[in-house]
This record gives sequence, structure tokens and C-alpha cells, in this order.
Amino acid sequence: MIAARLIYERQETEYYRARIQAARLVSSERIPRSQWPTNEEIRAEVRALATGAENAQQAGPQKFDRVFADETPSSDPFREYLALLLPLEQVKQSPVYHPEGDALYHSLQVFTLARDQLSYDEEFLLAALLHDVGKAIDLHDHVAAGLEALAQTITPRTTWLIEHHYEAQKLYDGTLGARAQRRLRESEDYDELLLLAACDRQGRTCGAQVPDAEEALEYIQGLEEAFGV
Repeated sequence: MIAARLIYERQETEYYRARIQAARLVSSERIPRSQWPTNEEIRAEVRALATGAENAQQAGPQKFDRVFADETPSSDPFREYLALLLPLEQVKQSPVYHPEGDALYHSLQVFTLARDQLSYDEEFLLAALLHDVGKAIDLHDHVAAGLEALAQTITPRTTWLIEHHYEAQKLYDGTLGARAQRRLRESEDYDELLLLAACDRQGRTCGAQVPDAEEALEYIQGLEEAFGV
């Protein structure tokens, strides 16, 4: 559990560096990349930590890939969302593009702006809150990493919004190709994607007032209960 908790707490901002450090706790020699735990194994352990599980298996020197063998899914996706959000506080971003600071503060700003626009749209609000969770997993491809971590817990619409939010930023910058632009415009959720991108760009203010992660999730969960979605 020590190795798993090290990854969960994100003592290093880069995911793979944290995985190497955790590997050294259970092995006297550097673990080859091929033997590192997969993203799904990390995801399973985050779920276990979020629900207070203490049943990760003990591993021998050459069995690091079994440290996260418990893949029992959480019955509450909102617990999993919280477990994915909290490590973002340790992800420090470029002050040039993100003067507001860490990725969690940014995500909460984006959520707050999105709520001001579409307060009733649970899928849109989840996309706003969770769009950057992959930054605590893989800074080099945070969109793919985030979607993998969220697989089976979000709807296809939320998935699409997160999947294309970076392209929408390129659209605003005028750097997205014509073919990609046409593909995005074909979606019935194109307007919401542009709105998400706008909130993403605006959610970079120093000193902005935001709820904490638990409060944001409670708001979205309240919508789910109120509207039965």
C-alpha cells in the first residue's frame, strides 16, 4: 500500500516519475518500463483508496505489476471523480498559460464558469470539472489519459466534450485544420464544446472564488438526483 499511496498523493508532478519511485519501494533494482503497472491498474488502486480499501496485494521484487491487482470497481463514480481530482492540486502548470496556479484550481474555475452558463446540464458540468484529470496521470497526453481513467463512468456526450476540448482551443487560436473544424461542427454538441473551451480559457484568474472539489461534485450529484439522469 505504501507504493500505491505514493502514486495517489502525487509527490512528483509527473506520473511516470512517481511510478518509478513507487517501483523502487518494492524492488531493489530499477523496474523496466514494461513491468510498470498499467493505467487501468493505477485506476483500480485509486478506486480502492477512494473507498478506503486496504487489500492491495504484497509483491515480490519481480512482481511489481501485481501491486495493484485489486480491480474491484467503485459503486460510486463520484468517489472516483474525487480521487482523480485531488491529485491535480500537485500539478503545477506553466505560469505563462496558467497564472492561476495548479490544475485543480483551474478545473474548479472552469466548473464555476460552466455552471454560470448551463447550471442544469450535468454532462456538460462533468466535462468542465474533469477535463484535465489526465494531467495528474500523463502530462504528455492528458486527454487520452483522462479518458482512460474515466472510462465506463461518464456518458458518451461527456466523453466527446473532454476528448475534443483541446481541439476547440486550437479552433479559438485559428490553428485547427479545416477538416477537423468540419468534423466538430457536425456534432450536435458543437455549441457546448465551444462554451467549454471558452470557460477553459477564462478559468485562469488569480484569486478567483471557487468551491472545493467535494462541493462541486455534490452540486452535480444533486442534479443527477433531481432530474433522475
